[in-house]
Amino acid sequence: MGGEWANWLGPAEWQAVRLSLRVSFWATLCSLPLGVLVAYALARWNFWGKQVLNGLVHLPLILPPVVTGYLLLMVFGRRGAVGQVLDQWFGIVLSFRWTGAAVAAAIMAFPLMVRAIRLAIEGVDPKLEAAASTLGASKLWVFVTVTLPLILPGIIAGAILAFAKAIGEFGATITFVSNIPGQTQTIPSAIYAFLQVPGGENAASRLVIIAVVIAMAALVVSEVLARRVAKRVSGS
Repeated sequence: MGGEWANWLGPAEWQAVRLSLRVSFWATLCSLPLGVLVAYALARWNFWGKQVLNGLVHLPLILPPVVTGYLLLMVFGRRGAVGQVLDQWFGIVLSFRWTGAAVAAAIMAFPLMVRAIRLAIEGVDPKLEAAASTLGASKLWVFVTVTLPLILPGIIAGAILAFAKAIGEFGATITFVSNIPGQTQTIPSAIYAFLQVPGGENAASRLVIIAVVIAMAALVVSEVLARRVAKRVSGS
């Protein structure tokens, strides 16, 4: 089976697939803790600027991806306000690197992750958390022992959706890190590159199939987990 897949995809296609998986994995993993925190804040806390935070979280869904990529380039590029500090003080360069692709993918996928986790948190009866608090448990302990087990399927669903979104991210990524084979060329940018050359349609089609399979699998798994969340909450 491994040989068949190796023969089905060419070296450049495999390179794009591996890089996409790497970028999406780190984009999802690094943004997940912040996603849980932001989702919990939006679902449970009342504070000044809550709607502003909610707007900023969902802004990447509304803005054209190219605009998001351009803003990332202005902020995290070598001459950007943050990018210049990262480069001079820590030697970290994000623009035109795979790490920058991970940052772009994480930002574009973040709204989907937060929304899935927020819905799971809002589905938990606050009375369960209040009951644990009356027994002397701290807020952190209540979250770890009561809230977290109930919303775990929602967290997994949000992570899966974010991973799938990161796999398919194109506009912000190509604007921020360009389309460099072996370094920043993910599945979508590879498809774009193949379609620009004569005879590249077959390679592009194969990558399209892989992208569709990953997206459909993510949707199915996230839907199953969302139903489990609903059943668990209703059963509690």
